[in-house]
Amino acid sequence: MSDPLRLGIAGLGTVGVGVLKILRDQAELIEARAGRPLVATAVCARSRDKDRGVDISDLAWEDDPVALAQREDVDVFVELMGGSDGPAKAATEAAIAAGKDVVTANKAMLAVNGQALAEAAETAGHVIRFEAAVAGGIPVVKALTEGLSANRMERVMGVMNGTCNYILTRMQSAGLPYEAVFEEADRLGYLEADPELDVGGIDAGHKLSLLSSIAFGTKVDFEAVELEGIGEVTIEDIQQAADMGYRIKLLGVAQMTGRGLEQRMQPCLVPATSPLGQLEGGMNMVVLEGDAVGQIVMRGAGAGEGPTASAVMADVIDIARGIRVSTFGQPAAGLRAARPASSAVPAPYYLRMALLDRPGALAKVAQALGDNGISIDRMRQYGHTDETAPVLIVTHRTMRSALESALSDMAGTGVVSGKPVVLRIEEV
Repeated sequence: MSDPLRLGIAGLGTVGVGVLKILRDQAELIEARAGRPLVATAVCARSRDKDRGVDISDLAWEDDPVALAQREDVDVFVELMGGSDGPAKAATEAAIAAGKDVVTANKAMLAVNGQALAEAAETAGHVIRFEAAVAGGIPVVKALTEGLSANRMERVMGVMNGTCNYILTRMQSAGLPYEAVFEEADRLGYLEADPELDVGGIDAGHKLSLLSSIAFGTKVDFEAVELEGIGEVTIEDIQQAADMGYRIKLLGVAQMTGRGLEQRMQPCLVPATSPLGQLEGGMNMVVLEGDAVGQIVMRGAGAGEGPTASAVMADVIDIARGIRVSTFGQPAAGLRAARPASSAVPAPYYLRMALLDRPGALAKVAQALGDNGISIDRMRQYGHTDETAPVLIVTHRTMRSALESALSDMAGTGVVSGKPVVLRIEEV
């Protein structure tokens, strides 16, 4: 029998506990598939005495994750602490320096420091695997780095934050405003300690930047991701989109264009009949488009003990099998810095605005659009009040820059009350 692969697990929250459960409950199956036993030898967490529902009395304990990473009885350092810097980064660097492979679920650390960590690991002949960092149990990293590696990727998109998808679908199904569903999600424990990580699109943006690097052979560039959260989406937008046959999703899209790499995470309208439009609750979905394979759709749980621990163990098993894949699918030293491109691909847009009840108001709005080369596909007026006339416009395909110019012109007409709502309609 081959020697066991020994794991040091830093972080015993939901995912860390899930990994320990899988190691113990599926030991025989894992050994058969990996070709050798997999065992946890040492752990690290904030509190040693906390009841986690799993026995850790037979495991060595370290108070310091760096010390855990440097232990001689650890072959693979499993980092499940989180955080872009601090202990997670220091312990990962220590593990690489000590000759360990690394498995992590930490999208923030890799989105900010992934290039440097990947170069350090690959120079030392080690691997960093991070299937669990993106879309939970969906094996999208493996699909890009292995299954689709012969394809020139054309577009990567998806719903990558289950909390936002829960909020948006709950707003639609229950007819509730954003604020009410946000409070409900908070009570249910769906939100991060800093809710802006979820509803501001930051968490999903981290994930998109990692997939972009793999798909397009570029250095991770989270700072270039255009971020727009869901906080401005109203129940009126949800209902109006539904009336037109669309659903609103926090959608991440990355594609290489003639102007550079476009990366954006923003609320978009998608066809209600599309796979993305039918995605309900806290689920995730990633859509991959390659020149040879066409479109691949992957759906599953984006978080939770079981799905995320499953992804961690998939990486560990690959290491046990001797599979060595570069962190981002090709040697990190050869990755190039992409030129960022802002909304470089034209698309139709949804506009909702309130016009003051004045003669010629609608004509002035139409003229502002026309002067910027934007044609109107559909227009609807609804809910007229004594002072304003709410108007909904769907444009034909246009560049966002042209639309911004038109909105600026509209503001100068004196007939638009408040700030218009602008949502891209993504063609999926």
